[in-house]
Amino acid sequence: MDFQNKVVIVTGASGGIGASAAILFASQSAKLVLVGRNETTLKEVAGKCEGIKGFKPLAIAADLTNDEDVKRIIVETIEHFDRIDVIVNNAGVGIRGCLRDGVHLLDRAMAINVRSAYLLTSLATPYLVKSKGNVVNVSSTAGIKPIKGVDYLPYCVSKAALDQFTKCVALELGTEGVRVNSVNPGGTKTAFAEAAGFNKEQTGQLYQEYSKTYPLRKMATSEEVADVILYLASDRASSITGAIFVIDNGELLT
Repeated sequence: MDFQNKVVIVTGASGGIGASAAILFASQSAKLVLVGRNETTLKEVAGKCEGIKGFKPLAIAADLTNDEDVKRIIVETIEHFDRIDVIVNNAGVGIRGCLRDGVHLLDRAMAINVRSAYLLTSLATPYLVKSKGNVVNVSSTAGIKPIKGVDYLPYCVSKAALDQFTKCVALELGTEGVRVNSVNPGGTKTAFAEAAGFNKEQTGQLYQEYSKTYPLRKMATSEEVADVILYLASDRASSITGAIFVIDNGELLT
């Protein structure tokens, strides 16, 4: 799966699944555009990517809820590389809350998990059509089945919307040679739970519970999810579009 001379934008690239995907794309000779809010960790990931094959990524510190920042990603990418082949819409946030907690939580979840991907993809569309490129959205099993035992209503709703965005855009752009797919991880060993408000002890307990209840009795790693992202972005998946690829150790079966 060689990505030589292909320009790949990865959002949320400063850690977790995004960082693992960036490193994997670097190993396949991709020209990378790494986007994240944490400039320090973003530079660290960029350094790791450059160390693999010597290709220096374009690192862009940006807030994806800021429309001007999203526009700047496209502008700087085209100025630097003059093309876009792949977008990995990985940036996202776990928003906890119930219906009674207020609509502001939904607004935040939709802004980060859906609207930013919508805007970035729409701005990149002319370049994706030109390159016959593709989009991989990183969603969640929470978009398919509610998370049991944890109040994650805003997050679940936003990921369900992202899945429908995947299908609709795949249908819209398919005749122009652009593929759009989604990767939907279940519980994955990243800093996601802590970012959503769990402390380390609670996170450890949550991961233990997942490992006991999933049919395969384990959780996925960010590297395993990155493998699926890379495959869907590659020419080997040239006949796949509008697909929702689940990697969840059997979570949806329970």
